[in-house]
Amino acid sequence: MNAPPTRHRNLPHLLLHAREVLMSYFRPILQEAGVSEQQWRVLRTLSEEGPMEPNQIATRCHILRPSLARMLAGMEQAGLIARSRSLYDQRRQEIGLTEKSRLLIARLRAQVDIQYRELEQKLGKERLDNLYRDIDTALTLLAPKNPE
Repeated sequence: MNAPPTRHRNLPHLLLHAREVLMSYFRPILQEAGVSEQQWRVLRTLSEEGPMEPNQIATRCHILRPSLARMLAGMEQAGLIARSRSLYDQRRQEIGLTEKSRLLIARLRAQVDIQYRELEQKLGKERLDNLYRDIDTALTLLAPKNPE
């Protein structure tokens, strides 16, 4: 016997599906560049926000800390990030971009921008702006009161 239908659509599943559809526009660019989606999130975040401590990167990029530690080691070995001691606390390390990663970001930015223009063309500027606004509002309203 089948369970009765629920009153609400499965919002987490719907958002996951939307993410996969959106990433289909960007995944080929990243694959061609030899960068994983998670690595791109780290590179883009560092590019936009500047050097960060690993725990800040994990939080901002939504990557589990153990996975991030392994990924950062590989990115450092590939010359995409550099570690340095914090100017404010020598016990802490900061992760920053290298010249190699800056060049990679500059090269990929043009291709990524083309995909965003295509999304805007398909959705329309107003709908895309509303989508950004609605997602930002939902995240603000639904954020946990006491984040980790």
